[in-house]
Amino acid sequence: MMQDIFGQDTSLSDTAAMTHWNKVQTGVLAHAAAAPEHLGALLTAAPGFALGQAAKGLFCLMLGRREMTLVAQDALKAAQTALPTALPREALYVEALEQWLAGRPSAAIRKMEELLLRWPADSLAMKISHSIRFILGDCAGMRRSIERVMPAYAPDHAGRGYLLGCHAFALEETGEFAKAEIAGKQALWMAPDDAWGLHAVAHVHDMTGNAQAGLGWLTGREDAWSHCNNFRYHVWWHKALMHLELGQTDLVLDLYDREVRRDKTDDYRDISNATSLLMRLELDGINVANRWDELADLSAKRTEDGCLIFADLHYLMALSGHGHAADTKRLVQRIHHDAKSTGSDMADRMDTPGCAAADGLEAFGEGNYGIAFANLARARATMQLAGGSHAQRDVFERMTIDAGLRAGQLDAVEAILDDRRFKRGGAEDNYALARRDLISAGRGHGSAASVPAE
Repeated sequence: MMQDIFGQDTSLSDTAAMTHWNKVQTGVLAHAAAAPEHLGALLTAAPGFALGQAAKGLFCLMLGRREMTLVAQDALKAAQTALPTALPREALYVEALEQWLAGRPSAAIRKMEELLLRWPADSLAMKISHSIRFILGDCAGMRRSIERVMPAYAPDHAGRGYLLGCHAFALEETGEFAKAEIAGKQALWMAPDDAWGLHAVAHVHDMTGNAQAGLGWLTGREDAWSHCNNFRYHVWWHKALMHLELGQTDLVLDLYDREVRRDKTDDYRDISNATSLLMRLELDGINVANRWDELADLSAKRTEDGCLIFADLHYLMALSGHGHAADTKRLVQRIHHDAKSTGSDMADRMDTPGCAAADGLEAFGEGNYGIAFANLARARATMQLAGGSHAQRDVFERMTIDAGLRAGQLDAVEAILDDRRFKRGGAEDNYALARRDLISAGRGHGSAASVPAE
């Protein structure tokens, strides 16, 4: 029996395997590109390490790809075979994987929380609970979970910086912007490779409409995310959003080509970065040329995934209105079909907000703005359940607002803008100010406002 870097007892007995396991854990916390290599080396050295196998399965499910479910199932079988030698803490990881594979990621969270009640200093469990809650859109739960375990993290705890980064993000997502900025900066001071904490501060600047300060925060800190897996594309996405807020569209397109879509992957997180950025540009009347083409072609191959509604809606954004009418229809129908299933957290989200959001996106792409607004506005109240962050979901908010403007629903759009401003602590970005100008112009001329068409 050996202890890991966080002081947790493990069933490992090999020093080399423990070295890899520690690098897996710190790599996951830092979103490091090298983490999978260390996981592979760990499981080669210690294939009977139940916790390692369970972690592999959980990581696969976080990828939101149908084919990775099979890999996760194989990992579960290996983990279950190794259970006789597993410690009680390790066995709870295996149970969490079982629950998620059964369609209940919310129950997987409960297993992680059960674990954290007994072993609150387990940083990997902290991060996994945080990550699954993020996928399910449970920002309040993220914050509760982090704050429950904080007393167990002494100043010299190896995971304290990453814990503070998670706390910063949870604070930002629950509207505590000033506290989030402080926590995020402290996280990066303690863990210079904590890209999650760094990006939490970027979220604060997004929500408070302070793009110039956001650029100042990110510039010169590239080392905090250059080591990352594809999460680095997401940080570049944040920087592109800041340039968009400042009207610097040439810089946005340059960042899109050089960084956001540096690798033309079909990872749903990369697709969501790209589609939401292109949509924001088009809503502001910017010609994005043929950049939709590769996204639509890739998304057309993912219409049957059905792992995450967040992913499906971004695939749909790439398809609808971009020459893939049949694929669009197929994806919308599949979302409606999946919504009729029972006993699955994801089926519930396919139903709400999925069906209405999907219908709205399809109508938006077809230029049926009245129908688009009715459906997107209906989905809006529960859009949090789609997962992701406020900044990521804001593209759906913008599409709802612009659909309403194009449909002449000025009073309803103004109410959405007011609510959006309230959720941002009273801050208003240039996007919102421009739409308020359009509402005023529309009312002044006695006709519907005119917003840039795609």
